[in-house]
Amino acid sequence: MTAFELLQIFLLLIVGHALADYPLQGEFLARAKNRFAPVPGVPWYQALGAHALIHGGVVGVITGSLLLGALEVASHMLIDDRKCAGRISYNADQLLHVLCKLLWVAALLLWGRLP
Repeated sequence: MTAFELLQIFLLLIVGHALADYPLQGEFLARAKNRFAPVPGVPWYQALGAHALIHGGVVGVITGSLLLGALEVASHMLIDDRKCAGRISYNADQLLHVLCKLLWVAALLLWGRLP
């Protein structure tokens, strides 16, 4: 892959992140995913999992890699759970998500298209 193609993928991942973290998450998932302030009757892990799956789907579609999509789901769940726990700030949460996107692009650079 060329540097320009990798840059395009990175920028698409950032746009996809913005879409998945804001309009596609919505108020309900934003509140319900927090196990430290649960929404009564809503399993927090289902809400967090649904939110992370949206992100994983975006990454998988953009990169063409099911593996990177799965890694995004896992990392997104861990990062968001730490934010909900108050262990990291909103800005640290967003920075970690962007760093994950850089990691996915680095993986594509090193190994080409992944499964």
